[in-house]
Amino acid sequence: MNRSNAGANLPTLRSHNAALVLDLLRVAGERGISRLELAERTGLTPQAVSKITARLRADGLATEAGHRASTGGKPRTVLRLVPDAGHAVGLHLDRDELTVVLVDLAGTVVASRRTPLDFGAPAGEVVAVAAGEVGAVLGGPAADSVAEFPHPHPFPEPGAGPRTSAASVPGEGDAGGAAPVGDARTVLGIGVAVPGPLDHRGGVLHRVTGFPQWDGYPLQDALAARTGLPVVVDKDTNAAALGLALRADGPGDFAYLHLGTGLGAGLFLGGALHRGARTGAGEFGHQTVSLDGPLCSCGGRGCIEALCLAAVADGDVAEAARVLGTGAANLVGLLDIDRVVLGGRTVGADPDAYVRGVRAVIEERARRDGTGAAVPLVTTAGAGRPVAEGAAQLVLAPVFGRVGSGGGA
Repeated sequence: MNRSNAGANLPTLRSHNAALVLDLLRVAGERGISRLELAERTGLTPQAVSKITARLRADGLATEAGHRASTGGKPRTVLRLVPDAGHAVGLHLDRDELTVVLVDLAGTVVASRRTPLDFGAPAGEVVAVAAGEVGAVLGGPAADSVAEFPHPHPFPEPGAGPRTSAASVPGEGDAGGAAPVGDARTVLGIGVAVPGPLDHRGGVLHRVTGFPQWDGYPLQDALAARTGLPVVVDKDTNAAALGLALRADGPGDFAYLHLGTGLGAGLFLGGALHRGARTGAGEFGHQTVSLDGPLCSCGGRGCIEALCLAAVADGDVAEAARVLGTGAANLVGLLDIDRVVLGGRTVGADPDAYVRGVRAVIEERARRDGTGAAVPLVTTAGAGRPVAEGAAQLVLAPVFGRVGSGGGA
């Protein structure tokens, strides 16, 4: 994802090569992968791979996972990623709810929390709540004292060896139970997913639909100052699309359509997130489909979001799905994408009805246009917390050379 699959045997690119190797270790999972396979898949020399894997083992990021039978000579040593050598926090700040997850290097959720949130409250109060939840999920002090956590280091110092667990973090739904996670030094940073529009480069929010008071607020800097951790900010739909792309079964362009308290899209095109020249791509909900339609919170009329949410408020799921399907069919026709993914709390409340309704519109459009079979349509219902988990990948993806950016990033 926005990276080359081939390594480069140059000392100046050692970090790039290490990221390639780490990513292959991540994909291999518990089964592991041999040094010979790493060399074949990266194009690096066996000597370069040996040096990289030696450093990764010394840093506690990789370890031996047994041996594999060889077609000739001695059995090959298999290496695997050490998932708990690093962690990332993912925050989803929705309009009425905050979700926070802690994930390891393999992307597995180690702990999670969910709490009500008033996104319309003063920004400082929202940041304080977010910082408190970060402290809680890390098993540390909340809010004002979270900044006492030490700054993380993306990798252990050479020769430091594996890090040991030092914190206990209650998971969502635990009845006071705790699971060992790893001390604060293993936390690489915080990924934050929020409603757009925003500037993801500087982590500054623009006029969030319905919440104009956030315009110009430096969320990235404010949360970093509050927690003492590096922070990355992006739109909720982009974060979810990145997370989905990292665990997708195959390559291809897709659109993630998120219907919750609002409606937006995350676009994954050409192997990378498409943010647009001004990072404003994906404002899917504010395309006009009825010139004289109802007033939308964005100030326009007849937006898909306004029509969709009005139908939801009336309890007319079939109509909401039909409107959403109209927008999805427009997007498929415009971008010729490979698949559409539906997500968000509103879709999750009745996923079968939304899939049925949206698919019917897309299939009818495909028949009418004579374009052949309609594109596949799936939902993230039951797939955990895709936005919060995708937010954590905003931090982790670059570690594995998968920057996931595009369109002017």
